[in-house]
Amino acid sequence: MTLSRPHLILLAAGGSAAAMLGAFAFQYIGDMPPCKLCYWQRYPHIAAIVIGFVALLIPGRFWPLMGALAALTTAALGVYHTGVERKLWAGPTSCTSGDISGLSSSELMEKILTAPIVRCDEAPWELFTLSMASWNAVFSIALVLVWLVAAKTRV
Repeated sequence: MTLSRPHLILLAAGGSAAAMLGAFAFQYIGDMPPCKLCYWQRYPHIAAIVIGFVALLIPGRFWPLMGALAALTTAALGVYHTGVERKLWAGPTSCTSGDISGLSSSELMEKILTAPIVRCDEAPWELFTLSMASWNAVFSIALVLVWLVAAKTRV
């Protein structure tokens, strides 16, 4: 049985939606706040969801290829984040940031002391020795393949 182009697009965009729901579950239910790199991995998934809606409305290969690019981007970020977690290379100098303009020194100190520390180089959770960033990379590569099959499939 071969899936139709709309079904493949729904599967790919739905996969990104599932990844986002999983990320939110870890964040809000599992009490694991994301680091800067975790946020970076979310943006392409959000783009892929939007691209999925557009791809369902507009025929052609362009939008499924853009979906594949979004999935490939989050996969690459997942590989980069995994390397940071495994100390293979350095990550960003700061994993959290916020607007501090206009704060007094005492307000700034309070903000620093009460801010949760979320490090990009420590994996808060693993399954079969793979961190969330690693699983995102693996899952996203599968989504790339689904997007590419959707691009190849005729309407």
